[in-house]
Amino acid sequence: MIENEPMSRHTSFKIGGPARYFETAEDAEALKAAVRFAKKKDLPYFLLGNGSNLLVSDKGFDGVVIRLGGEFEEIRFAEGDGTEKTIIAGAAVPLARLSAFATEHSLTGLEFASGIPGTLGGAIVMNAGAYGGEMSQVTASAEIWFPEEDRSETVPTEDLHFGYRHSLLKEKDGVVLSASLHLHSGGKDDIVNTVSRLREQRIAKQPLEYPSAGSTFKRPEGAYAGKLIQDAGLAGFRIGDAVVSEKHCGFVINQGSATAADVWHLIREVQRRVKETSGYTLETEVLMLGEFE
Repeated sequence: MIENEPMSRHTSFKIGGPARYFETAEDAEALKAAVRFAKKKDLPYFLLGNGSNLLVSDKGFDGVVIRLGGEFEEIRFAEGDGTEKTIIAGAAVPLARLSAFATEHSLTGLEFASGIPGTLGGAIVMNAGAYGGEMSQVTASAEIWFPEEDRSETVPTEDLHFGYRHSLLKEKDGVVLSASLHLHSGGKDDIVNTVSRLREQRIAKQPLEYPSAGSTFKRPEGAYAGKLIQDAGLAGFRIGDAVVSEKHCGFVINQGSATAADVWHLIREVQRRVKETSGYTLETEVLMLGEFE
């Protein structure tokens, strides 16, 4: 257990004060021990993936941050699946690696995930998606540990309550341990070409050269966050080094030394102006950890 670990080392924004405690759990028992430690100390805990959808307060997090490693980073084929179409992956497996594994074995269905910088666990929680694909389309089931009851359960996709950036884990406290993903055999060249085409689109349209947390806002029904922000005249709008990307207005980027407070105040101002100009209320897709004023 590490004390006062700077969270700027663990977020794609490159922002964040210290976590009071930081632990890497290599297996389920270590995960449970870390949660018990947090409860004994009467502290909140947070499960960290790649930190790619996270804004941590400059004050840090007065709790226990738990990162999954070890057995949670493994990928394998389901036993007895002679078709090699169902793979089981741990919650800490990066989506890019998962997509590469599928491509290597000529399995289609995960091409959309090749450029999403998160891990499988976070992707299940958020029902992550891009370019018309999302995790609900490929997830057969997820192994979830429910801390309050100290039990693990294999939850089939129909009971995961998938919706737009939503899952059962948004309704109930639980930790994704692994997931079974059902894919289909495909032509390897076609899969590689699709992944390459999507990568080129991301490079052309997204500000990947700057630290960010990806799309800052959820897509409101009937509109697009980026266009609403652009129409509100906010392209390039900045507070400190936190900036609304001119390349894609749906991204808030760190142009150098932005603080979490800069990003948070920028988000609030964008929400206010978009509401004022369009009537739409933008909800954040980025998770906030710690105290914000």
